[in-house]
Amino acid sequence: MTDKRSPGKPLHPHGVLRPLVFKGRGALSNHDGRFDHLQHADIDDGWHNLDQDLAPLPTEVLIDNSRSIINWNNSPDVPFDRSINPYRGCEHGCIYCFARPTHTYLGLSAGLDFESRILVKPDAARLLRQELSKQHYRCAPIAMGTNTDPYQPLEKQHQLTRQILQVLAEFRHPVSIVTKAAMVERDIDILAPMASQGLVQVFISITTLSNQVSRTLEPRAAAPQRRLDTIRRLHQAGIPTGVMTAPVIPVLTDPELEHILAAASEAGASSAGYVLLRLPLEVAPLFEEWLQHHYPLKASHVMSIIRQSRDGKTNHTDFHARMRGNGLFAEMIRQRFRLACRKLGLNQRSMEMDTSLFRPPGKPEQLGLF
Repeated sequence: MTDKRSPGKPLHPHGVLRPLVFKGRGALSNHDGRFDHLQHADIDDGWHNLDQDLAPLPTEVLIDNSRSIINWNNSPDVPFDRSINPYRGCEHGCIYCFARPTHTYLGLSAGLDFESRILVKPDAARLLRQELSKQHYRCAPIAMGTNTDPYQPLEKQHQLTRQILQVLAEFRHPVSIVTKAAMVERDIDILAPMASQGLVQVFISITTLSNQVSRTLEPRAAAPQRRLDTIRRLHQAGIPTGVMTAPVIPVLTDPELEHILAAASEAGASSAGYVLLRLPLEVAPLFEEWLQHHYPLKASHVMSIIRQSRDGKTNHTDFHARMRGNGLFAEMIRQRFRLACRKLGLNQRSMEMDTSLFRPPGKPEQLGLF
């Protein structure tokens, strides 16, 4: 069976595995998800159909008619209990993205589908207004960018993130943002006034300073130097800004850890965090496939250290260990990160946000009751 829209692992006529390389896409395949009843595979029909050049894979926009917009969690190893994701799937195409398996719940693939078939939530701002206006709602910082990037390319057209920020500003509700897109600069006119009230913090995710690595690792994200420029511009606008060195990939990007932190600090970042690469569910075979294609000489070394840091697996699901890993390599990364932050003066000031200003529109100020 040949399915150019949902390719599996194609073969040359002589039976050699040939990856599908779509320009601007991270994944090299579109394997069926773990919930699918049928498994698909591409086969050659005798006409060398699998040797044909592949046309660019267009992005398909789907509508998500969710009836709520705030996601709640009680995970003990994340610093927030609620988040907002205006998009499902992400055009950035980062091959390591731990959110890829969420597409399989929709009957789609964690591979190319995740980065080319994007669900948008057009009612996000209206739903948020409704939920924040409920009498029982209690204010605490909302996180954005914890699953998929709120500033992925489709945001330029749909502006869902900007609409959400407008509602949060109106309610004086604190928000933290993680992104690897320069598009966040567009919303400085909203973010800067919120920052003056202690209502916002932004983290820019930088995985590598190498354009060559970034181009295949996260093909539609902003270039590394452009992200440093974004840190600088947010800092100059008075917006508390940090850097996320996430994920730290053994062998491939971990040698850059101190350089990334230093460059971000010089640009104006005042805080930093990191996550050691984790490969849950469908992400593991996608990442290994990518690694074998782009870095075949390093692939076995990279995967060996990943497994050494995850109790012999590619992912560790235990709280507190899943983000940092364990073992000698994970401990070395912890120490390197801690020492670099101390040297650079990162994480010295609290970035805690103010929840006391929250007020639904129309609700009287406290003094107005007397």
